[in-house]
Amino acid sequence: MSRLETSFGKTGELIAHMPRRIAVYGGTFDPLHEGHLQVAAGIVEAFDLERLLLVPAAVPPHKRGIEISSPYHRMAMLALATIDYPRIILSSIELESPDRPYTIETLGKLQQLYPGGQIFFVMGADSFQDVTSWREYRRILTEYRVIVAVRPGSALTPNQSSSDHSTTDEMTGHLPPEIRERIVDLRGQLRPSEADLAEQHIYLTDYVAVDISATDVRRAAAEGRPLAGIVPRRVAEYIAKHQLYQSPL
Repeated sequence: MSRLETSFGKTGELIAHMPRRIAVYGGTFDPLHEGHLQVAAGIVEAFDLERLLLVPAAVPPHKRGIEISSPYHRMAMLALATIDYPRIILSSIELESPDRPYTIETLGKLQQLYPGGQIFFVMGADSFQDVTSWREYRRILTEYRVIVAVRPGSALTPNQSSSDHSTTDEMTGHLPPEIRERIVDLRGQLRPSEADLAEQHIYLTDYVAVDISATDVRRAAAEGRPLAGIVPRRVAEYIAKHQLYQSPL
């Protein structure tokens, strides 16, 4: 089975072995950078996942009207970056959808493909702060296990001078009280316990150690600066070969 076909074939048939824990990490990935890869690898390890699906979006609803690289380039870079990560797999489920699905729709389709599996949805801290504007955000935060990936410098980074992570309540204040009760604070690179994983929770994590954005990568490429250390080597070579991100931002 091709890794690009993820867990199902072209007709959507189920695989024989159903993974127990599956994470869904969506995004534009234009391009995937070391921050993305560290998040994915860290979450796979900490949550003992059998599979993490990288799901590039065709046209994210909040980015319509913004120029985005071809899905073919983005998928190719994802494939190159994850060659050495057997539990990180690509999914073209959103790229192949004719109706530009919202997150809640994609999660529902994947839950059907993995009946009985625990679905974890991975989102960045910026998206988490804006999640109340998402379609059916309450269902996302209550029907699925949600992992919030906090990167260095984020407002969600714990206060190192405090032992109780005093910013937790402050940074989840945009959520209704019944949803805030679902928060499990794992910042400080803590791992979830089996009790934490037994029910749907929202996990604040900080497994990524580099502060990089895709905009940083595109700007560096446009300015002709080296990409070593901010994207995987194979991705840097692909960007150079295909002369991506040459227009100044």
